[in-house]
Amino acid sequence: MNKSLFCIAVCVAAPLAGGADQGGGGGATAVAAQTIARAGTQAPTTGAMDNFDGRVRVDPLFAATGDIRASAAYVTFEPGARSAWHTHPAGQRLVVISGVGRTQEWGKPVQEIRPGDVIVCPPGVKHWHGAAPTIAMTHLAVTGSVDGKTVQWMEKVSDDQYNAR
Repeated sequence: MNKSLFCIAVCVAAPLAGGADQGGGGGATAVAAQTIARAGTQAPTTGAMDNFDGRVRVDPLFAATGDIRASAAYVTFEPGARSAWHTHPAGQRLVVISGVGRTQEWGKPVQEIRPGDVIVCPPGVKHWHGAAPTIAMTHLAVTGSVDGKTVQWMEKVSDDQYNAR
């Protein structure tokens, strides 16, 4: 990932982070050591058929913790693949990494999304996202967590909803 996309990812994650102690060195507070999760060391998963249409691959990056209540993953949608309608109790940020995709908020028009676009999904807003009909799309998803919950899945997106322009 290039430097600018990394900076975007950090900026996207910041609003979802908890107020962790910065360990300024002035007190006796212990500071945890830095860790590195090497690329490719976490097993990818396939998007569940109940929650997605088409082929979807999820490459986890990090899980939510008590210090940072957000998780992140690269999600790759093959052409025409998409999520079901859903909401996030703490919101979600998406950064399109490659390809062309679509997203829609309930009651609003379908929007095309492209590399570098940042989609802000506020808490509780019903929406879906996925690839364009003929082009795959990968996005970085940073998702907040409330009481261990990150998503509330709903009904599938119909072909008419997906193809609406």
